Amino acid sequence: MNITLKETADQIALIKALASKDLNVAYEAKAAVADLVGPVISKVLNNAPSVSNLYNTQTFGEDDNPSIPLDLFANVTDQDYIRIHSTPVAGGLSSNVMHPTHDELKFSTYSLDTAWAFDKKYARKARLDVVSATFTRMAQEFLLKQEQTSVNQLTGALVAGNTDFGSGIAAGNHVLGAATANVLGINDFNNLITRSKRLWSNYSSGTPVGGAQVGVSDLIMSPEMTEEIRAIAYQPVNTRSGDTTTSGATSIPATEEMRNKIMSEGGLASIFGIGIIELLELGVGQRYNSIFSASNVAAGSPLTFNGATTEIILGVDRRKNALVRPTIREEGVSTDVAVFVDDQFAVRQNKVGWYSKIVEGRYVLEDRALTGISV
Repeated sequence: MNITLKETADQIALIKALASKDLNVAYEAKAAVADLVGPVISKVLNNAPSVSNLYNTQTFGEDDNPSIPLDLFANVTDQDYIRIHSTPVAGGLSSNVMHPTHDELKFSTYSLDTAWAFDKKYARKARLDVVSATFTRMAQEFLLKQEQTSVNQLTGALVAGNTDFGSGIAAGNHVLGAATANVLGINDFNNLITRSKRLWSNYSSGTPVGGAQVGVSDLIMSPEMTEEIRAIAYQPVNTRSGDTTTSGATSIPATEEMRNKIMSEGGLASIFGIGIIELLELGVGQRYNSIFSASNVAAGSPLTFNGATTEIILGVDRRKNALVRPTIREEGVSTDVAVFVDDQFAVRQNKVGWYSKIVEGRYVLEDRALTGISV
């Protein structure tokens, strides 16, 4: 992820003006740069392939009192309460609270802040690369903070998810175990599709209009799990042992069309119509996997998960308005990313800088939108 300023005559003149000895000229130049990069940082964050962007953004004014009626998210046959997952502070753990379905949920927000500066000599030399790197770092810091908060909440909500539709302790769990330890196969995707259909009943806990619907639009997994998908091209895919004349052979391959597609593309961007998002932070011993393991232990979940040998695949249904990110847009700012001139530097410090902030919140209004596979 890089933010690059174009090397034009106007851009060079603007950067040089940052180091002007006329304080008014310097301040106007810094304010102009702030107005220029705010929308750019916002666009970069919104287009990054990240967990944070799984949330639907709802923008409010700074003097608004944002809320949402909860009865729109509850089935008529449910009890009179609905569980809402929220994150009270940036980077904090997910909290879930039971709210009456007739409640008006008031959104609370927190502030993400970052500030960067550089020596004025780089401005005098019109070093656009230094200025570009400064705002790239701003965007990276925001993305890191948003990712941490989003993952904490999604893993906490996934562990807490328990939608009853059958008998037994694990009947309503949203996380399925892989059929074979340390192996991700077509059977696991097939089982997840069935489980997600059971989770997404209609408002009266029956069959939705149009039939049962797959409740997974995207699967977020590690490079090792996408390796397992590539292996479908040359590994058997059936799970039933025995003779071909009875219960099926022990080494039946995927269809020719599917194997050829995997081989030609080096892996699938989707499988069974479910999108694949690959993250390096997932996998055994990786940061997001450890967060899920800690959340599973803290919640006292019946799911057996050893983060040292097992990894989680996160499933999300982005078609449902279940993941909400309320954000506050300040007056006079065109995007949710507000960039301001940092006025902490005196003339003798010989520095120029900006600070930026995003005021946002994170909510999971319906944990049925979250599923997973433990491999």
